[in-house]
Amino acid sequence: MPLTASPRRSSQAGAPETNRHATATLAAAVLGFFVITLDATIVNVALPSIRDALGGGITGLEWVVDAYTLMFAALLLSAGSLSDRIGARRAFAGGLSLFVVASVVCGLAPTLPVLIAARVVQGIGAAVTMPTSMALVRQAFPDPARRARAVGVWAMGGAVAAAAGPVLGGVLSLASWRMIFWINLPVGILTLLLLSRTQQSPTRPAPFDWIGQITAILAMGGLTFGAIEAGDAGFTAPQVLLALGIAVAALAAFVTAQAKVAHPMVPLTLFRSPTVVAATGIGFAFMVGFYGLPFLFSLYFQQQHGLSALGAGIAFLPMMLLSAALTPFSARIAERTGPRVPVIAGLTLIAAGSITLALVPASVPVWASALLLIPVGMAGPLVMPPTTALLLEHVPAEQTGTAGGVFNTSRQIGGALAVAVFGALISAPAGFQHGLRVSLVLTAVIALLAALAAGRLGAARRRHT
Repeated sequence: MPLTASPRRSSQAGAPETNRHATATLAAAVLGFFVITLDATIVNVALPSIRDALGGGITGLEWVVDAYTLMFAALLLSAGSLSDRIGARRAFAGGLSLFVVASVVCGLAPTLPVLIAARVVQGIGAAVTMPTSMALVRQAFPDPARRARAVGVWAMGGAVAAAAGPVLGGVLSLASWRMIFWINLPVGILTLLLLSRTQQSPTRPAPFDWIGQITAILAMGGLTFGAIEAGDAGFTAPQVLLALGIAVAALAAFVTAQAKVAHPMVPLTLFRSPTVVAATGIGFAFMVGFYGLPFLFSLYFQQQHGLSALGAGIAFLPMMLLSAALTPFSARIAERTGPRVPVIAGLTLIAAGSITLALVPASVPVWASALLLIPVGMAGPLVMPPTTALLLEHVPAEQTGTAGGVFNTSRQIGGALAVAVFGALISAPAGFQHGLRVSLVLTAVIALLAALAAGRLGAARRRHT
């Protein structure tokens, strides 16, 4: 009898320890996701203040945003692969530490070029932090049902950051725009303290894919640079055509290399799964709306309606607060209906909200525009948590970091291109209002196409704990 009871007592004794590690891991992953999302949303409302202090036109402001998202997207693929190779815990700590140091430099930047350079380094740190935070959640919660709910909590980090970013950016900008970067320091330190209480992550040693990384950076850099420069010079300008040509050639070289090298950073077999392909497209379309529209309306509220940075942040509150409030229920909704229903509903809301905003007259008051942005906010908890959970379920555990890198790369490409293309449209000779309406129609079309792709997501299934 003692021999049979002892393992049971040992298991019971080990369960609280395992739960403590899982809780600390989830808390660190949530805060990591929070701080890198906050840095993206908090900057938008401070752009006019940055321009007043450091100078620069619309192109300079776009690079303050896109320098971050460009490196973020370009390095996510290798960062995800790095996470699988050296372990998610170690990669997360390194990426977050780099991000925090770069944030301090951003806050001290004396000129716009220095700020943009520091934003590049921030993007590198964020690129490592994002996929490793997903991998940490996957490792801490092996049970699919618990993991789906943990992903919902993880998504809360991004939702709260998206809700708090515009308002917090407006409040901090009243003192100094530099404060929007310095706030990352205490959050980063707390996250690293929590990470010290987590378990070591498994590793999968393999050579680093330098060819894939270089071609990925060239492809993303050429694409984003070309889109940004097209706003001033036009799409037929020599430098724009050259940049886009480099992007196409680098993309072709990247795909060829991934098919031939012995240890590709993105195994092409990953895309044999319809779920992975659909999730990648959905992530892209979602960020076009959820990232591109706040960029547009931050400028719209301040330049067209004369609001302060704080006023513009408050105008986003209904959209962002509703998104944060609905996020805890996303896992339950997906369990009851299957993932396809909320994802399709959320993308349809983005399309409907964008079309409505495009149709209203320019004289519409700010409060009406703020209310019409609410459907876009509701899409956040309906689309991202179930898509993320489903992606993690349909890839092998040893490729979690790589899959997270692919997924988040598609999201960041969507956000970077939205800012670049929308910035070009509102700067065109046709005027701000015309560019705004064209951008909104493009957002709606992309969201509807992604809603069609969402039909390829995994079949609806109920889970029981």
